Amino acid sequence: MSVKKKIILAILAVAVVLLNIFLITHQNVYSENLKLTMKISGTGSDDIQVFYGNSTHFKPTSQTTQSLKEAGEEETLTFTVPSESIYIRIDLGSKAADYTISELTYTYGDQTEAVDLSGFLLENAAVSNDVSSASLKDGKLTVQCSGADPFITAAAGPVDIEKGIADSGSFRNLIKNCIYAGVIDLICLAAILFRKRFSTLPQELIQNRRLIFKLAKNDFKTKYAGSVLGIVWAFIQPTVTVLVYWFVFQIGLHSGNVMSPAGVEYPFVLWLMAGLVPWFFFQDTIVGGTNALMEYTYLVKKVVFKISVLPIVKEISALFVHIFFVVLTIVIFALSSHLPDLYTLQVIYYSFALFIYSLGVCYATCSIIIFFRDLSQIISIVIQVQVWLTPIMWNIDNMEASGQIPGWLLVIFKLNPLFYIVNGYRDALINKVWFWQRFDLSFYYWIVTAVFFALGAFIFKRLKIHFADIL
Repeated sequence: MSVKKKIILAILAVAVVLLNIFLITHQNVYSENLKLTMKISGTGSDDIQVFYGNSTHFKPTSQTTQSLKEAGEEETLTFTVPSESIYIRIDLGSKAADYTISELTYTYGDQTEAVDLSGFLLENAAVSNDVSSASLKDGKLTVQCSGADPFITAAAGPVDIEKGIADSGSFRNLIKNCIYAGVIDLICLAAILFRKRFSTLPQELIQNRRLIFKLAKNDFKTKYAGSVLGIVWAFIQPTVTVLVYWFVFQIGLHSGNVMSPAGVEYPFVLWLMAGLVPWFFFQDTIVGGTNALMEYTYLVKKVVFKISVLPIVKEISALFVHIFFVVLTIVIFALSSHLPDLYTLQVIYYSFALFIYSLGVCYATCSIIIFFRDLSQIISIVIQVQVWLTPIMWNIDNMEASGQIPGWLLVIFKLNPLFYIVNGYRDALINKVWFWQRFDLSFYYWIVTAVFFALGAFIFKRLKIHFADIL
């Protein structure tokens, strides 16, 4: 083995060791939802809200609501609260009234923890508003509300239960991180053992990068050659689609504005565009990449031509339109007083992630469709279904917070790689969350992407010797 190869292997070995250390020592904040139950009665019927968080500056989205239906009748209300919550705020309706609260408890499985109601007394409460008095007698907290926004707040999080969940979560995190490290080690080992088999395709793409870019520009120009508006059609159809969805959901179905986790309100059309822009790119790349070999039949039949460049040519051709819409989206956000910041740069990362994932899928589909022409119809149906299964037009965060989606179904939705991308664009433009804060989803996405790319490259390599004969 040459000195150069030894140095490269040594560098890779050090990188793998450091990556293993990072994965094993990485800590996630582990949380589970608890049931917060209270008995409450009041002189009026109204909505009772519970806000939760790690400080008294509660986010508008960190709340759950139940209705006190009958005045003068004691009712049991149950709320869902994350286990890592430290502060609890109880909003007592929207008008002056008297309320009595008792038996405030947290429940998790067979564990129950009672909450000391004295923390909500005015002299102990962190925040109080429109509350004239609060007294505790015989385990019952009586609150007299004098205004339209009465609430009481206390450091009343589930201390005992949260500690148990955190300890259990730390152990589970360690096991999970060890599995992550094992998966990375297996992938690295496979990459070394089968490097000649899987390195051919990336090498061909790098060596022919100038040809790829030239063909991509030509493909983009000739796609609409002969039409009066030319390449303008590439931008008209997605724009019309956004306007139609916006009209249907916001005007027709009265979808309100979207609130970010930080409490910033965004018009629905901005939230919609952040999800549709990556979807348009994925749709164009899959359709174009799948048909790349059939469209360039005359190049496939040339013995000296590297046909492996054709799927990526289609992707780069679609990338031109995608870049335009990304810039347009950022401009529209800015005109709506939501200026770009450092989080916005993540759009580049998520675009790259989508590009690699789509390319892997295209290498498989463009190879199979030559032998199974019905695949194009199957892909069209899958795309029509997937646009609705991916949370693009509907807000999965709101449905998760309100408990409208069962846990097992939520997991299925998040297993869709496009969920990571769509959610990532919204994290960059709206939620202001870094991609490494979605550690589990990021790890899962890149493992799936690596599998798809390796599988696509393998299928392409095995079948390409038959392409010219079939075409």
